[in-house]
Amino acid sequence: MTTADTTPPGRRRRSDARRNEQTLLDAAATVFVRAGVEAPVRDIAAEAGVGIGTIYRHFPTRADLVVAVFRHQVDALAAPTAEAGESPEDALRSWVHRFADFLVTKHGLAEALRSDQAGFESLHSEFVERLLPVLDQLLKAAAATGRTRDDVRAFDLMLGVGNLCIGADTFPDYRARHMIDLLLAGLARTDS
Repeated sequence: MTTADTTPPGRRRRSDARRNEQTLLDAAATVFVRAGVEAPVRDIAAEAGVGIGTIYRHFPTRADLVVAVFRHQVDALAAPTAEAGESPEDALRSWVHRFADFLVTKHGLAEALRSDQAGFESLHSEFVERLLPVLDQLLKAAAATGRTRDDVRAFDLMLGVGNLCIGADTFPDYRARHMIDLLLAGLARTDS
């Protein structure tokens, strides 16, 4: 399930075609976070400022679009960049919030791939393998400041954030980011 690419083998796609696809993926991610993966394609087209046909030209099926958004978000999360002057703790918080937004999309991925459980499990493994080292790096950088605990495993924090995001689908006024901020506040060292 990949983007429909009509580029002949051995030739690179034009930069404007790549840019248009990135715009579509960003727009779809925004809409998926706001309304879930079953959001109408017209909403994604409106967010991207394109016609519906443009989306179907790039992504013939909803599953193609959802998987592409999933991979696009993993790519963005796998290359964390701290803002100029951002503390390691703020970089960690910012990344965890973006990870939580990603999880909203991921939760709908299984539904979008109804008949492809193996494909879903493969994508899940891919995201864990790629993102766990990034989170570990962010945790170590925050711990190196001396203001953050150094005994938290990246996998445990990833699971904790994931579990806190689950309620967002069920309860309309559930504040996942608030809960995540409480979890992150628990990373502060108290022995100083």
